[in-house]
Amino acid sequence: MSVGWFSRGDIDGFFGLFVDNLLQLMLITVLCGSVCGMPPELVYGRILPGAAISILFGNLYYAWQARRLAIRTGRRDVTALPYGINTVSLIAYIFLIMAPVYFETKNPRLAWQAGLFACLASAVLECIGAFVGDWLRRHTPRAALLSALAGIAITFISMGFVFQIFAQPAIAIVPALFVIITYGARIKLPLGLPGGFIAVAMGVAIGWTLRWLGCPSFQPLPEPYRLAVHWPTTTFADMLAFLSNGQGWKYFSVIFPMALFNVIGSLQNLESAEAAGDRYPTRSSLLVNGLGSVVAACLGNPFPTTIYIGHPGWKAMGARWGYSIMNGAVITILCLIGGVTLVLKVVPIEAMIGILLWIGIIITAQAFQEVPKHHSAAVALGLIPALAAWALLLIETALRKAGTSLFEVAPKFGGDLYIHGVIALSQGFMLTCMIFSAIMVFVTERQFLKAALWMATGALLSYVGLIHAYTLTPAGVQNKFGFGAAPSFALAYLLTALLLVALHFYHRGRPPEQTGVMA
Repeated sequence: MSVGWFSRGDIDGFFGLFVDNLLQLMLITVLCGSVCGMPPELVYGRILPGAAISILFGNLYYAWQARRLAIRTGRRDVTALPYGINTVSLIAYIFLIMAPVYFETKNPRLAWQAGLFACLASAVLECIGAFVGDWLRRHTPRAALLSALAGIAITFISMGFVFQIFAQPAIAIVPALFVIITYGARIKLPLGLPGGFIAVAMGVAIGWTLRWLGCPSFQPLPEPYRLAVHWPTTTFADMLAFLSNGQGWKYFSVIFPMALFNVIGSLQNLESAEAAGDRYPTRSSLLVNGLGSVVAACLGNPFPTTIYIGHPGWKAMGARWGYSIMNGAVITILCLIGGVTLVLKVVPIEAMIGILLWIGIIITAQAFQEVPKHHSAAVALGLIPALAAWALLLIETALRKAGTSLFEVAPKFGGDLYIHGVIALSQGFMLTCMIFSAIMVFVTERQFLKAALWMATGALLSYVGLIHAYTLTPAGVQNKFGFGAAPSFALAYLLTALLLVALHFYHRGRPPEQTGVMA
């Protein structure tokens, strides 16, 4: 079968993926400077060029992978896996590794070296995880994999952007509603123009028109732009500095869980792609995912790259594999010429986020649509930990803006808000989403021994601190790892696992109508 490289839907897909990548690059620019004290020459001259090449590396591979699948299967509707900077790792590495190093030493270069080491260590662990990913994927219910993605989609993606849209209604509402209407109705527009492209063009026109009329709704970034080419350079000495002086190992309590989360998140995204009709090999997909982060660390970018959430959303837009190539190329050019902020001097960010809102909606809907009807309760149960994590983010943000901290205010909540329950449920929430959902699937199927194994897994993860364990300090909520980290949760889950084993033996051989389960 003869297939081309680009389709009309790739334009819409490009806008969505580009906005997502651009937002991560903007976070890097702002947080590295404001939190870790890094000078512009380090951010624009080392970090962003390294990020550009690592993003290009993964985008080109996953585009080639999708095109190969299309040729092999004779299908023209194959969509490449989206790929970019890992947001969760970005935040974790800045606030839990790089910022503490900077606060202690006041040396931004040392903080950068700590991030490079964390990125490399995480990448190596992800490459190892590629060889056990198929086993994890075969033994994890689809509802467990999709529910965690749905939880992230409806909270951290959709709700965050909904607030931003309604904070700037003059610019954002019309483009966002246009995206929802055109994609929801699946209608063809005049001249075959993509809905996302038209939505962004409408937002730009509205923003600049209001600005010319004196309305302050759209304020371009004030900092001047100076054209300069920043070529990526290797950073082996900086990357290995923390390994040689031994300081890097004390941050493994952050690095290891993040690597585990990245592997699990990638598995969930592969499952999401398969549910949408595109099955990709687990091992090679995860291996390239890890190698992308190796490239990032070697070229000066301390933030891992990953397979993105959102494949079904881009597929619903008609994106195939060209959108991945376009995204990698444009992001690379912007980073190499220092033009990450240049786009936002012309295009209001509010004009683009409607596309991301739609992607969040599609992912959430898919979690319920692509599982057996009687597993829908398992998906719903799996949303709860993600909701807790999002609630904690809102609480901490509000308190920080009010000039106080969760450490100071937590004792005052009392029974009005069980804040310690919110924190405990948010810690390791991606794993907890999967555990809750998987248990519900097997309980629904009356496979009590399998449910007991998942519950025992929850007990083990609680005991070592990968879920539920934390320490509340003046600096915020910090992870707590080690044996006996969350003993109350470990004991409760272990007792429940024993109850499930007892149920297995009690109900063995009994027909369903004798179990007392309500229809």
